[in-house]
Amino acid sequence: MAKKDYKKLSDDIIAACGGVENIRSASHCMTRLRMNLVDASKLNLDEAKKIPGVINIIVQNGEQQFVIGQDVPSLYEEVIKNPIKAAGSIEDAEALKADTQAQKGNIVETVLSYVGGTFSPIIPIFIAGGLTGAIISLLTTFAGLDPTNGTVVVLSAIQQAMLYFLPIYIGFSSASRLKSNPFLGAFLGAVLVFSTINNAEGLSFLGLPIAQIGYNGQIFPVVLGTLFMSVVYKFLQKTLPINLRTIFVPLLTMLITVPVTLIVLGPIVYWVGTGLANAVLAIYRFAPAVAVAIIGAATVWMVFFGMNNATYPVLFLLMAEVGSDPLFCTGMAPANVAVGGACLAYALLQKDPENKQIGTGAGITALCGITEPGVYGVLFPNRYPLIGAMIGGGVGGFIAGLFGLTQFVVANPGFLSFAAYMNPDGTWGNFWGMMAVMVLAVVLGFVCTYVLGKRAMAKKAA
Repeated sequence: MAKKDYKKLSDDIIAACGGVENIRSASHCMTRLRMNLVDASKLNLDEAKKIPGVINIIVQNGEQQFVIGQDVPSLYEEVIKNPIKAAGSIEDAEALKADTQAQKGNIVETVLSYVGGTFSPIIPIFIAGGLTGAIISLLTTFAGLDPTNGTVVVLSAIQQAMLYFLPIYIGFSSASRLKSNPFLGAFLGAVLVFSTINNAEGLSFLGLPIAQIGYNGQIFPVVLGTLFMSVVYKFLQKTLPINLRTIFVPLLTMLITVPVTLIVLGPIVYWVGTGLANAVLAIYRFAPAVAVAIIGAATVWMVFFGMNNATYPVLFLLMAEVGSDPLFCTGMAPANVAVGGACLAYALLQKDPENKQIGTGAGITALCGITEPGVYGVLFPNRYPLIGAMIGGGVGGFIAGLFGLTQFVVANPGFLSFAAYMNPDGTWGNFWGMMAVMVLAVVLGFVCTYVLGKRAMAKKAA
């Protein structure tokens, strides 16, 4: 396979977007290069999709998302060598007056775009922190290390910092997504987890009581707080005299946002979020096999519409409630690897070398937990692999739910995250159960796709 020329790919994408001057900002998630354009009409979608190296292009709420694959950071490095702003950079007063196309979508699209765009950039933190917890389990179980051992203490800090300081990461990412000041978003998150605020008892502000809430590991309070902060920040940027903005915009933004978040927004969304988690958990407890099967079958559609990251808020609430994720990640694991099986079957059926290469590459990537190349490059363009992947994911999810399997840490569901299925108590039932479920999902995805593909080819030949 020829090595990608990221410089040429970057130049082609920038040209397709109407040139550097038409790109307001750029960012990337795990597999997509995200462009915010000044004039979206200058992007020719049909031609842009033909660029070698671009798997697909998703236009979501005014943002152009180029599906590239796991090597998207290498492409992004080339893109930002041009005079293009990184998404989330602090904007001046004139930039804040610009018409942001992300505000033109319908309300559902806007919410999903906001939530998905907030969580995508911080997924690497979840993976690193979550899998570190699995490494600790391996070291304490097999290497006999004591929890007080210095190595375990250092690794535990990596694992625990992921959740404890979660509001800081989300505050930064959320503010970036809202085209506000990301450092003030992180500052808000830091205030929430500060020792005298976090889970403080009997606290008040100007005589108004502040609810006792443990904000570390919480998501919704800082998300809504950052949304409110963004409104305040942009209002002050527009209304205050220029010579006063540097000092008074950040000061007034925080003096207004922090009390409102602690007194009003934080408690409201905390209890709503807790109720939502309890409701989802109640559905799972009522019909676990069916609930996980639905996630397993629907994951490819969530990925296609960019909704998969929108599950993270409820996922983390479930993690806080039960200590693991028996629903979302557990259902997505067989779904992801079933995509791998479907893509490999597609590759086997193809005679064209390029299609074989696409199917094989997408299949291997999906087995590791990254499905965008397979979803956009194989499943939806050809349909029969889509059916095969949904069958594999649905059946695998049903069995996982039936036997109460779970994922103990947040990590990309798939074979590469095998350690995430190891029970911290040292038992191996859950691990081998999840391995068996994923192997079954791969086999079903492969076999169903192969059979359906043979029929489709026979019908086409006739």
